Amino acid sequence: MYRALYLIGVGYLAICGVVVLRHRAITPIAAQSSKPFVVPVSPAVAWFQTIKPLCNAVEVTLAQRANPAPATLEGQGYSAACYALGGELDSARAVIDRLPVGDRYRAVGIVFAVAHPVADAGDNRSAGPIMELVVDYWPNHYMALYHAGMAEYALRQAKLARKNLTAFLSFYHENDGWTRSARETLARLGESQ
Repeated sequence: MYRALYLIGVGYLAICGVVVLRHRAITPIAAQSSKPFVVPVSPAVAWFQTIKPLCNAVEVTLAQRANPAPATLEGQGYSAACYALGGELDSARAVIDRLPVGDRYRAVGIVFAVAHPVADAGDNRSAGPIMELVVDYWPNHYMALYHAGMAEYALRQAKLARKNLTAFLSFYHENDGWTRSARETLARLGESQ
């Protein structure tokens, strides 16, 4: 009887010893990795993070003239996005048009990524024209079509809203809230003719 308890006690102490030794072996590794983790960003992203507060109607042109974007595809995409946020759509188009034809949709993808939160926030006056810019270069970008159509509906531009929402439904086939919203909006547009 005592022998069984003795063996259980020794086994318990052995397990505790292993746990303590493992903890001591892991601690120095954890101490080495206590430096903060920093996600590296590209020069274009760093440039955009710096200039974004100046991407407004008053400062966008002067800010970009004083601090031009990196001369990379990504840099030019962010430059176009900055102009678009500032309402300078002709300047945004000029930046995109200077790129090789095969790269334009990639630059406009950056414009979309930057403007998408504006559309999601419901700023239709700002988002609508930017989404139209995206659609001009990337005609089957279903989210840009949706946001352009909804913004144009809110701004009472029925013809453009109908065109973009119909195109959205031709590319997007999920049965979800976006599809339902587009169909409902098209139905309302049909009633308002």
